[in-house]
Amino acid sequence: MTTNSTNSTDSVNPEQPTPHRIVTAPDLAPPVGFAHAVVAAPGHTVHLGGQTAQGPDGTILGTTVVEQFDQAARNVVTALAAAGATPVHLVSLLIYVTDVAAYKAALPELGPLWREHFGRHYPAVALFGITELFDTEAMIELLATAVVPEGSTDEALR
Repeated sequence: MTTNSTNSTDSVNPEQPTPHRIVTAPDLAPPVGFAHAVVAAPGHTVHLGGQTAQGPDGTILGTTVVEQFDQAARNVVTALAAAGATPVHLVSLLIYVTDVAAYKAALPELGPLWREHFGRHYPAVALFGITELFDTEAMIELLATAVVPEGSTDEALR
């Protein structure tokens, strides 16, 4: 088992390492864009509701999976901040898409957007192909879990 605890995020502070232990299992294929496992540091668990490409008025923004991922990821970061967390605190991200082939085809465009919002921190990630989301115009929904380390002074966690 190898570990990497120096993942960082470009969107908040590129020098800030994740407080969690990222685990790469030697008997599995090397992870690209995700972690095999994340051992969360002791702290406060933050469960986010599913984030789609909803704008502030509740309408779905964007007509492509890339545009919608951009907005959904922005919404994840906003929800994390409201709870006193940042992208480096993410331990798990579930991605629900209505078109897996379109998501795979968009990977070259999604990578830079990932780094813009989450930096180079890759939590445990899973992709699920589904038939429909609650908002029928939505093509993608992100469901995240974060753990903010003990001793955080953020008022949102009190």
